[in-house]
Amino acid sequence: GGDVIRVSKALVAANKANIPLNFQRAAAIDLAGRDVLDAVKTSVNPKVIDCPNPVGGKTTISAVAKDGIQLQAKARVTVRANIERLVGGATEETIIARVGEGIVTTIGSASSYKDVLENPDKISKTVLAKGLDAGTAFEILSIDIADVDVGENVGAKLQADQAEADKRRFQAVAEQRRAAALAREAEMVALVQENRAQVVLAEAEIPKAMAESFRQGHLGIMDYYRMRNVQADTHMRESIGGEGARPPKE
Repeated sequence: GGDVIRVSKALVAANKANIPLNFQRAAAIDLAGRDVLDAVKTSVNPKVIDCPNPVGGKTTISAVAKDGIQLQAKARVTVRANIERLVGGATEETIIARVGEGIVTTIGSASSYKDVLENPDKISKTVLAKGLDAGTAFEILSIDIADVDVGENVGAKLQADQAEADKRRFQAVAEQRRAAALAREAEMVALVQENRAQVVLAEAEIPKAMAESFRQGHLGIMDYYRMRNVQADTHMRESIGGEGARPPKE
């Protein structure tokens, strides 16, 4: 069920390149769905993998340094096929994902974006030292940073967003307090009106009490006139003072 012609060509190419490859392994690689001839060619002539893969829609890998500045990097990974791990080994996508993760980690651990711009080879050395080709069908020969650009100030943007969120929270608290103050003011106005009503009711009881005092002899006519004079004098003083008190009741 395999491709005998490509297997044969792969065996010939491997023999000329002095690559150890027997028929059983070549047939197993072919039956596993891998292109054995292309694998032999990649072993002889290493291929370059773009990281990230432009086919996926992304052209750069974005990461943020500790000072909050975003960097956008692009890497080229030179790989060589590992014949021994072609069967069951991870594909190019795994290499791209691991290299991308290593770039993000390296940039994220940098104290300043300037350190990365000054030494972009530090990224490739750090990532290459992680042994990212373990368990894959390739052997990483080199990782080269093709481009590093400065992106936006993510740290400042996050701080601005946090400040805006705090502002809205404080405004909500202030509005809540204002509403509580208005409600308390309304309660006080209602309480004042209630107390005034009680005063009016109490004043309405005064004539009854005076009449009862007359009947029981506790209050004489002269006492009544003296009280009226005091009330009239008080009303006059309040009128002069501008308080506008109402005249005494009969």
